[in-house]
Formats: sequence, structure tokens, C-alpha cells
Amino acid sequence: MLDLLADDEPVAQYATAGFKTTRIINGHSFELNSHGVMDFKISHRFGRLNTGPYDFFGLDAASIRLGLDYGVTPWLNVGVGRSSFLKTYDGFVKVKFFRQQTGERNIPISALWVSDMAVVSQRNTNTSLDPYLFSHRLNYTHQLIIGRKFNDAISVQLMPTLVHRNFVLTKAEANDVFVLGVGGRVKLTKRIALNIEYYYVQPDQLGPGFKNSLSVGFDIETGGHVFQLHFTNSTGMVENAFMTQTTGDWLKGDVHFGFNVSRVFTVYRPKH
Repeated sequence: MLDLLADDEPVAQYATAGFKTTRIINGHSFELNSHGVMDFKISHRFGRLNTGPYDFFGLDAASIRLGLDYGVTPWLNVGVGRSSFLKTYDGFVKVKFFRQQTGERNIPISALWVSDMAVVSQRNTNTSLDPYLFSHRLNYTHQLIIGRKFNDAISVQLMPTLVHRNFVLTKAEANDVFVLGVGGRVKLTKRIALNIEYYYVQPDQLGPGFKNSLSVGFDIETGGHVFQLHFTNSTGMVENAFMTQTTGDWLKGDVHFGFNVSRVFTVYRPKH
């Protein structure tokens, strides 16, 4: 009888667990926290590997971000964070308006919108930048995420992005920077996955010395925790920082070893 009912009234079958957390490495994935779930994230980047044994291959230096993400509804997440890189505070809104599914409806992709605002609180020590207004410290990021879970092992997403910086140091740098990101996951075992993400920026939009962000790492799931171990040429962990302020060169060994730790807590349990 259930089989007959299923034939007459198709049931929506949603794609789940395309990524193990709401972040691939630095950037957002197409996953959301469930309604009522709080995600506490600790993100840590050591110094560059090419600093050699004197700095213990970067372990003597560190950059860190602490963040809280919350599932307001099944389709809406909000979050805040604080980074040691330029002493930056950030907040974001993340909305999913398409969810990959089959059955009742056939939607082949998941689509989300992310808007982020970051405030640099580091003291201004450059006397030539007087006056240095509060508005100069603000940066905005707007991102469209289009992703698909192809099977149990492979997920891919594209991330066209606009970063607006209220203030830049030189005329060689654009206030509005267009970024094209791509990210993916390959599941290796039941609890381990390989992740990669890359953000391309046209060279004429950034000043000399800036590079595209490339990160590679592993997700390790252990109960309520997800450990992400990775290598990246980006120091910053806020969107405008790793997309437009990356200076590390992979070919020269300007690579940081780092990790993210994600721990979720159920703050509110929906009645359904």
C-alpha cells in the first residue's frame, strides 16, 4: 500500500551532507545549520612553512578567528566572528532559496545568497591617512553559491562574488572586486573527505603582490565535531581578506598550515 501511495504522490527527496560543515575551508559551502542549531567555529592559521626551522615552519606564528553561526530557520543562517587578522569583526546573512531535490519536484542544484560585512578595528598608524574615517574600515561581500551533490562522494559549487572595499591604499587597487570561486569535495571514507577551493581575481583589480587564494585540506568527522586540516596561502579568514588580500605564493612555499574546528549545539528544538 505504501508503494502505491508513493507512486501516486511523490515525496520530496532532498540531497543532504554535500559538505560536512557550512564552510569548505575559508569560504561558505552550500550547507546550512539546521533550524535552532548553533555552530561554534575555531579557525586557526599558523605562519608560513617557508619561514624554516627557526620559526618551526610557521608554528610560532598564528592567526585565529572565532565565530558563531546560527540556524534561524531551515533556509536562513546568520553569523558573527572576530579575527586577529587586522583585528576584524564580521557578520553575515546566508539564505538558501533553492534546495537540491528529486521526487515531488526536480531541482538539480542548491542555490544560496551570502552577504557579509567586515569592520577593521586595527589602529591606524599611517599618518598619511589623516583623516581615517570609520567608513574607511568597512568592507562588504555579496556572493551567489550554486552547488550540486553529484553522488555520495562528489560535491561541487561555483561562487561568483562581489567584494566592495570602502577604502584602498593605492590607485592600482579597485574598490569593487569581482571574484569567481570554485570549491569541491571528494569523500574518501565514511568520515574523511578531501576539500579544495580556489578564488580567481583579475590581476588589474588588485595591486602588485596579491595572489589568488588556493586552499586544500581534509575534513575529519568525529561525532559532534568536525576537524578540518588544510594548507592555504591566505592568512585572513573573512571573505574580503582571503579574496583580495592574499599575498602568499604556493610556488615559493608561502603556505600556511591550519585547521577549523566546528562544534554544534542545539539551542532550540522545533516542535515538528
